[in-house]
Amino acid sequence: MEFKDYYDILGVDHSASATEIRNAYRKLARKYHPDRNKEPGAEDKFKEINEAHEVLKDKEKRASYDQLRAGGYRGGDSFQPPPDWGQGGASFDFGGGDFSDFFESMFGGAAARQGGAYRSRPMRGRDVRAEIDIDLATAYAGGSTRVGLHDAGRGERVLEVKIPAGIESGKIIRLNGQGHPGKSGGPAGDLLLEINIRPHARFHLEGRNIATELAISPWEAALGAKVSVPTLGGMVDMQVPAGSQSGRKLRLKGRGLPGKPPGDQLVSLQIHVPPAVDDTAREAYAAFRDAFPDYEPR
Repeated sequence: MEFKDYYDILGVDHSASATEIRNAYRKLARKYHPDRNKEPGAEDKFKEINEAHEVLKDKEKRASYDQLRAGGYRGGDSFQPPPDWGQGGASFDFGGGDFSDFFESMFGGAAARQGGAYRSRPMRGRDVRAEIDIDLATAYAGGSTRVGLHDAGRGERVLEVKIPAGIESGKIIRLNGQGHPGKSGGPAGDLLLEINIRPHARFHLEGRNIATELAISPWEAALGAKVSVPTLGGMVDMQVPAGSQSGRKLRLKGRGLPGKPPGDQLVSLQIHVPPAVDDTAREAYAAFRDAFPDYEPR
C-alpha cells in the first residue's frame, strides 16, 4: 500500500498548529465538497481531506502518526505497517467512514489485531457537514424545508428538516444517524446542517434584532401619528413622536427573532415628500415655507 502524507494533503507544514490544520481543512472541504464540486475526482479528494483531518486534529492520534512519518516515509512511498503495530494497547476511535487501506491498517480504531490478522469491529460512521439556506420568514416562525444530499455512503437522498423558530445564521441542526453509515454493524454518524439565512427584500438582521425602514409623510413626522408597521409577525401599530426626523430609529420590543429573550424590531423613519404636481400643491408648499421664515435646515 501507499503511505499517506496527511500534511501534504492538507497543504500544511508538519509543525502546523491545531488552528492552522483546522482552517486548512475547512477551506479544502468547502472547495471539494461533492455538493459544490462536480469535477471528476472531487469526491475522492474530499474523502482524502477528511481522513487527513481525522488523524491530525487530535494530539494523541497525530503523535502516533508522526512517529511513523519520522521513519522517512513520504506520500506515495510503498509502505507496510510494522509487525508489532497495534499490539501495545493503543486503540483509536476515528468515528468510522470511508478511509483508505493505509488508515485502516494503521490505527487500532479501525481494526483489532488478533492472531496475526486484522478483525473488523463495529465503528461509528463519520459525521457529515453541509449548509442549508432558509428564508428569514422561516427563521422567524420556524417550519420545515427539504434538503437534497449526495454522499458516497448513501447516494442521493432528500430529507425533511424541521427548523426551530428564532434560529440564527451559523447555528447547527444535528440529525442523528443521518451521516455516513457505520462499519461492521456500528451506528451511522450524524448530519450537521449549518444554517444560512438568505437576504430579505425589506428586513435585515442585526443580531437577533430585525431592522427595516418605514416611509412617513412630513405631517406625520412634524405632528406625530399612529402608523401601521409591517413585521414578520404581521402589521403592528406604532406611535411616531412629533418632531421626528429622517433616520430616527424606533424600537418595537419583542418583534425580532423569537428566543429567550426575543429580539426587537428596529424601525428607521424615512420622511417622503409628496411632489408639487399642480398649483394647489405648490401654493400649499409656499404657505408652509412662509409659516417658517426663520427656519434654516442647513
